[in-house]
Amino acid sequence: MATPAAQTHLTPEEYIAFERKFLPDSEIIRHEYVNGELVAMSGASRAHNLITINISTALHSRLRGSGCETYVNDMRVSSPLTSSYFYPNVVVVCEEPRFEDNFFDILLNPITLVEVLSSSTEAYDRGEKFGHYRHLTSLQEYVLVSQDKVLIEHYRRREKQGSTPITQKDWIFTDFQELGEILPLTSIQCELPLQEIYERVPFPD
Repeated sequence: MATPAAQTHLTPEEYIAFERKFLPDSEIIRHEYVNGELVAMSGASRAHNLITINISTALHSRLRGSGCETYVNDMRVSSPLTSSYFYPNVVVVCEEPRFEDNFFDILLNPITLVEVLSSSTEAYDRGEKFGHYRHLTSLQEYVLVSQDKVLIEHYRRREKQGSTPITQKDWIFTDFQELGEILPLTSIQCELPLQEIYERVPFPD
């Protein structure tokens, strides 16, 4: 869950130094970094945690032995072209992981990213954050998962020709709204039943 931090403008280098120095002792779990500003990431709900664990566990099991790696919540992803940093809820990388430096905590080449939506972040995750993610040439699939109803929004990158600017039109959109449906993640050759994604997740009446 993202909330604006105090209005403190930092360079990317200052942000990384701040996060690495103060993160272990901070009451706020972590910060994202967008356009020079910190965005504080606060705690998540029961449903948010269940969905994140369900997806990460399913992917880890299915990808075992494939050479792919799955990370949850705390792997920072860099968007170098926009000088921004994010903490996706679930990250998959299938090439040799590339990192920004020798701390190995800033991934440069994710293939699949998953964000679990909340009321305070869904507009940000669908809009500005997706705009930054689209600049990652390695990224092939972006998944948004609602936590208060059965709804998964799936974006898959089209085959691109030439060097025209990257836009949302370069992504194929599909949504899933029934527990009996299956989410196909073609870039990592996985299928996730929605029943498994939403296992034990309580929905509002």
